[in-house]
Amino acid sequence: MELKQVIIAHKAGHNESKTYAERCARELEARGCKVLMGPSGIKDNPYPVFLASATEKIDLALVLGGDGTTLAAARHLSPEGIPILSVNVGGHLGFLTEPFDLFQDTQTVWDRLSQDRYAVSQRMMLAASLFEGDRRDPQMVGETYYCLNEMCIKPASIDRMPTAVIEVEVDGELIDQYQCDGLLVATPTGSTCYTSSANGPILHPGMDAIVITPICPLSLSSRPIVIPPGSSVNIWPLGDFELNTKLWTDGSLATGIWPGQRVGVWMAHQEAQFILLRESYSFYKTLRDKLQWAGARFLYDGNNKVN
Repeated sequence: MELKQVIIAHKAGHNESKTYAERCARELEARGCKVLMGPSGIKDNPYPVFLASATEKIDLALVLGGDGTTLAAARHLSPEGIPILSVNVGGHLGFLTEPFDLFQDTQTVWDRLSQDRYAVSQRMMLAASLFEGDRRDPQMVGETYYCLNEMCIKPASIDRMPTAVIEVEVDGELIDQYQCDGLLVATPTGSTCYTSSANGPILHPGMDAIVITPICPLSLSSRPIVIPPGSSVNIWPLGDFELNTKLWTDGSLATGIWPGQRVGVWMAHQEAQFILLRESYSFYKTLRDKLQWAGARFLYDGNNKVN
């Protein structure tokens, strides 16, 4: 990997993350690399400025923060094909980040990157847009939105908690009409996040699939469903005449949905690319560590009880 132009995004409001970002910027600039650096957070989105300011191809995005900071980077940079090295500096769970202890010797990290001594984890993403007009000839409205975890369609009212009525089609065929708090359309990466909290299945991130999960449906027969990655999902919010229903991408507000509009969701053409510094990576160990799976109360070894 060449390191001629690098983005460094640090967690907004976190001093340690900013300090490490400044240190990395100095080291990379000493190696002749141009660095674009800035904070990323709820009120800070540096990526449009980064992309507009780039004078040549961006070789790498270094993201210092937690999963939320990483998700924001993936939404904006993965469609541009920019690989991401995400390090857990100030994060909590750290599902998507490399351990901080592997980033202590930063000079060695730059050497490894320059010598291609790293692995790449490719993660499926989703794209979504609003459509309106006839079902046979729908017209796209506005921009295309991307997510690494999930698209969420649900109401956002300031003075009440409305129940959503959401109709879902897959490849033009009606699946169900849900009465629920909202609907999730997730990737395998997102299956361990909001989808898991809504009793959806956990999928290995190495596979491509789409998970549709209603949030707190009023009918016990409404169940999550896993569909092929090439499927097209169309979602109609029904019975909303006040513009309460919103489209959210990875927990970030994308846009409001006007009455008569539908949301189309499909697998994005570009995958997220994450740089792995660990010599070995196990998704199952990550599940055990991050979700604190304790297993059975008593552990057995063959026919002999261990604990």
